[in-house]
Amino acid sequence: MMLDRIDHVGYAVESLEEAVRHHERLFGARVVHRETMESDGVNEALIAVGSSFIQLLEPTHPESPVARFLLRNGGPGVHHVGYGVADIDAVYAELVAKGARLVDDHPRPGSRGCTVAFLHPKSALGVLVELVEDPMVER
Repeated sequence: MMLDRIDHVGYAVESLEEAVRHHERLFGARVVHRETMESDGVNEALIAVGSSFIQLLEPTHPESPVARFLLRNGGPGVHHVGYGVADIDAVYAELVAKGARLVDDHPRPGSRGCTVAFLHPKSALGVLVELVEDPMVER
C-alpha cells in the first residue's frame, strides 16, 4: 500500500489563536510547531495527537485557498486529510498513471521540511487529500 499513516487532519479556521485556545481548553492540547506558509497563504499551528497532528490553518489573505474554503462553507471546518507516504515522487507518478486528478503539477515543499502534493477531491471521494513525505519519519 502506498499510504503509510495518517499524518494530519487540516482544519480551516478564522482565527488561529482562538482555535489554539479552544483545543488547549477542550483537550489539553499543546502546539508543537508553528509556521507561516507564504506559498499557501496560511499560518499554521500543529497539535500532536499520538504520532499524527491536527493542523490548524488560518488564511493570511482573502485569496488563499483556506480563505475561499471558509467563505464557501460559512466558517471553520475540516479542510483536508494528510496521508504520510514513503516516496512522494513514486506515489505521485503512480496516481498520475492511474488517471487521478492532482492539484499540484509536481510535489513541492510543505511545512516541517516535508514534501507534499494535493489530490483533488474529485479523485478522492470528495475529500481534499494531501500526500506528505516527512523526512523525520523513520522507515
